[in-house]
Amino acid sequence: MALESTIIENKISEKFGSEVSNFRMERDIFTFEASPTHIKDVIRFMKEDETLRFNFMTDICGVHYPDNDKNTQFAVVYLLHNWIDNVRVRVKTFLNGDKPEVDTIVDIFATANWMERETYDFFGIIFKGHPNLKKILNDEGMTSFPLRKEYPLEDPGRTDKDDRFFGRTPNNYEPTK
Repeated sequence: MALESTIIENKISEKFGSEVSNFRMERDIFTFEASPTHIKDVIRFMKEDETLRFNFMTDICGVHYPDNDKNTQFAVVYLLHNWIDNVRVRVKTFLNGDKPEVDTIVDIFATANWMERETYDFFGIIFKGHPNLKKILNDEGMTSFPLRKEYPLEDPGRTDKDDRFFGRTPNNYEPTK
């Protein structure tokens, strides 16, 4: 019997109730959301359940939604794969913008170690209980988190380029004299 999205939804909803929500197909991957307080239990259940068998962690990444309300400004996205039935699932959990933190899942999937470190490095999301949560790609002295959308894409004070040559000329553009 193939592992259908309705089976996944029913098993997870039955176990976690209102702590999981918004089940849907999103870009051909079954997706749902879990509360940050229960995400670790949801991931563990999905791995250990005899029917679900999501035995491989494909990826963990962060997303910054600066325009959302404070309680949903960050998301951690987990991509899981059931090799037996060849089914992939995306699980999202939304975090508070003032204190983005969630429990580590390194004890469930050892591969989460570097993925959580990378997410911390680029978004500043704290993975509570992580055995070695420190920067992995950026300089240790860096105080900002480069993939947060709280900084402009370009330095407005740059003088080494002229926007006219890049197709970014506003209607009221007046060249400097």
